[in-house]
Amino acid sequence: MHMADALLSPAVGATMWAGSLAAIGYSSGKLKENIDNKTIPLMGVMGAFIFAAQMINFTIPGTGSSGHLGGGMILAVILGPYAAFLVMASVLTVQALFFADGGLLALGCNIWNLGVYPCFLAYPLIYRPIAGNGGSKKRLSIAAVLSALIALQLGAFSVVLETLLSGKSELPFNSFVLLMQPIHLAIGLVEGFVTAGIIKYVQSAKPEFLENSLLSGPPGAGIPIKNILMVFATLAVLTGGILSWFASTSPDGLEWSIEKITGKGELAEQEKGIAPVLKEIQEKTAFLPDYNFRSAAREAGKNAESSSWPGVKAGASVSGILGSAIVLGLVVLIGWGIRIFRKRQS
Repeated sequence: MHMADALLSPAVGATMWAGSLAAIGYSSGKLKENIDNKTIPLMGVMGAFIFAAQMINFTIPGTGSSGHLGGGMILAVILGPYAAFLVMASVLTVQALFFADGGLLALGCNIWNLGVYPCFLAYPLIYRPIAGNGGSKKRLSIAAVLSALIALQLGAFSVVLETLLSGKSELPFNSFVLLMQPIHLAIGLVEGFVTAGIIKYVQSAKPEFLENSLLSGPPGAGIPIKNILMVFATLAVLTGGILSWFASTSPDGLEWSIEKITGKGELAEQEKGIAPVLKEIQEKTAFLPDYNFRSAAREAGKNAESSSWPGVKAGASVSGILGSAIVLGLVVLIGWGIRIFRKRQS
C-alpha cells in the first residue's frame, strides 16, 4: 500500500509530511521517558524483520491481486506504540530513499497510513482492551486479528481520501473505495493471522515480555531477550535473502484497484512542480530500485509480462539483507540519539 507521488497533489503531500513529522516528534518525546539498553537493539532487529517481511507479496486467490504485511501491529505489540511508530517511519524512509518503493512526496502519507493507525488507534483502542493482561492466547489472537484488520482498513480508506483531496479525477471516490476496502479486507485478514502467530510465539517464549508491553513499560525490561533477538534477526535474513524470491508478481491491492478503474496500474507522473524534483532525487539515492540491481530493474521493466515465479534474483537477496541492515543501523542510531538526549537533559 505504498503510495506513489503521482497519486498526490503537493499540498496534500506536504500536509501529510507535516502530520507524520509531528507524530515522529511526539513519539520521540514519549519514548525518551522509558527507553533502555534492551529497547534499542530490539527496535533495530524488529525493524530489520519488518523491512524484509514487507518484500513478500502474497497472492489473494481469485482476484489477480496481492498484498504484503504492513507490520505496524506486530511492532506496536512487541515494542509499544511510540517505538513502533519510529521503527515504521524508519522502514518506510529506507524503502523510499534506497529502493524507490513509494514516492518521496508520498512518504508522509505512507508513514501516516501504515504507522499512525496501528500504533495510535488500533493498538490502544482495540488490541489492549481485548488482550487484557496478555495471559490468554485466545484473547491475544482475537485482538491481533481485529486490530490488524481495522488498522489496514483505515489505511486503505486514507489512501482514497488523500487521492480525493488531491483532485485525482481519474480515481472517482465511489469506484475507488469500493475496490480498495474489500481487497484490503482480504489482505488484512492474512496480516491479522500472521500477526497473531508471531504474538503467540513471543508469548510462548517470553510471556512476561508482552505483560511488560501491556503495562507500558520498556520492552524487555528485566527480561533476557537474546533468544528473541536471534530469532527475529534470523527471520530477517532468511526472509529478505531467500523468501523474497517467492513474492507474488501480481499487482498489490492499491495497484490492482487503480488498474481496475483506469486500465493501468499507475497514474501519469506529474511533469511540473515539486514531484519531478523529488523523483530526480530518488533516482539518485535509490541504488537498488524495485529491490534489484539497476540494470536488472530496467530489464525487468521492459519484460514485465514475462517475469517468472519464483524469481531467483541476486538483486532481491542483496536488497533484502542490505535493506534490513540499513534499517537496523538507522533505528539503533535513532534509539541511541534519543537515549543520549535524555541523559543530557537529566
